[in-house]
Amino acid sequence: MDSQEETIAVRAGEHFDLDKVEQYLRDHIEEIGEGALQVRQFPSGASNLTYLLHIGHWEGVLRRPPLGPVPPKAHDMKRECGLLQKLNPVFPLAPKPYIFCDDPAIIGTPFYVMERRKGVVVNTSFPPGVTPTPDLCEQISHTVIETLAHIHAIDWQAAGLDTFGHTTGFLERQVKGWIERYHRAKTDDIRQVEPLTNWLVAHIPRSPAPALIHNDFKLNNMMLDANDLTLPVAVFDWEMATIGDPLFDLAVSLSYWATADDPEELKTILPTVSMLPGFVSREAFMEIYARKSSRDLSSIDYYMIFAYFKLAVIIQQIYVRWKRGQTQDERFGAFGDRVNMLIAHAARLAGV
Repeated sequence: MDSQEETIAVRAGEHFDLDKVEQYLRDHIEEIGEGALQVRQFPSGASNLTYLLHIGHWEGVLRRPPLGPVPPKAHDMKRECGLLQKLNPVFPLAPKPYIFCDDPAIIGTPFYVMERRKGVVVNTSFPPGVTPTPDLCEQISHTVIETLAHIHAIDWQAAGLDTFGHTTGFLERQVKGWIERYHRAKTDDIRQVEPLTNWLVAHIPRSPAPALIHNDFKLNNMMLDANDLTLPVAVFDWEMATIGDPLFDLAVSLSYWATADDPEELKTILPTVSMLPGFVSREAFMEIYARKSSRDLSSIDYYMIFAYFKLAVIIQQIYVRWKRGQTQDERFGAFGDRVNMLIAHAARLAGV
């Protein structure tokens, strides 16, 4: 894809000092040649801010936290960069990081710069000129599932990733932590929250053996080959990756995998091409994953309910920043209604 097609001019209030960044890049990356730094912004995503950097023939991608106060331990650029440094050699779909900067004098917040991958990100529609036949959609489904299973099969101990998570009590901590995050970011009273969170605490299943988990794995966090959309080029957004419960990761992915027979309100929250004919159902997604991973999915219903709650909390954390005036991005004004709908959906699934 051409950079002008997949990026936008930097949004108001999300600029940084180009001269300082260019000098920092030149001081730390040898292969940068002549030319002035040019910057455009990747418009997708509602969390970290991501920019395309261009100097002469060199390109890179800068990642920084969102504007305004952020939840504790969230958006840790040093951790994300460090994970990619260890992950890229054993899982090449993870981009290679170049530098990490924690000097507040450069852009005012920690950031890192990684290699740029070129390809296609498929989200709510296919690229112009591509006909999404049922066969193509089915093949892309398998690519997504196989990539997730591959991540969960990585020997994380051999890769030196054992310091990136605490496996004992992982699911209990996740349930407690996401409930606490919700209450810290709460803006409106939603009657289903209390019965739902009580149910989540009371029904925590036993986790399988730990694995490296992405924690936000979905189709639009993958990049596909522009000439063959069945081939993956990259997996992005590793900020929440950790060592933990692979079924939790699977459920998070399934919560983003909207299907044509979903309730209308859910399809509105999560519009995605996975609703088109040919994309496999959630049930088929689970069956294929179970076959490739040899994992028991008998407790997956709990994980799905928790995944919808987690998604609601993530959206709530974004919404509260908009409501407090800490971000001006107009997309976030409707996020309050989305939180309500996701909480209600999770509560229905739990029967509370």
